[in-house]
Amino acid sequence: MNILRFLTPKEDVEYINIESSVRQGLEKMKYHGYAAIPVIDSEGKYVGVVTEGDFLWALYNNDNPDIKKLEHMELKSILHKDYHPVNASASIDEILTRAYSQNFVPVVDDRNVFIGIIRRMHIIKYLATIQTEL
Repeated sequence: MNILRFLTPKEDVEYINIESSVRQGLEKMKYHGYAAIPVIDSEGKYVGVVTEGDFLWALYNNDNPDIKKLEHMELKSILHKDYHPVNASASIDEILTRAYSQNFVPVVDDRNVFIGIIRRMHIIKYLATIQTEL
């Protein structure tokens, strides 16, 4: 099965550049109501994900948790690298394995360029449809 049928393409996904500040990332997530957001570099390559928890730990680990300090803290200093991407040619089994522990699965091409995400919700809807057909 071609996993790209589940893909939300990059142009329809909010993401943030690795060179952004922690504050910029936090503001973008707040504005869009996300719990996690993909991070890419200047070449469009997937770097990782930053989550609400990453921001909370950044504040907690700071001796003086002042939101203004986040303007100068680099996003890459709190980056969550456990959100592993899959290649566009991945199997549905690989997607299911990742979706078990991630709200979305980042998808990259053969050059590790970020091309979009597969949301866990779309996989669940698909599986529910198959189940009702049986």
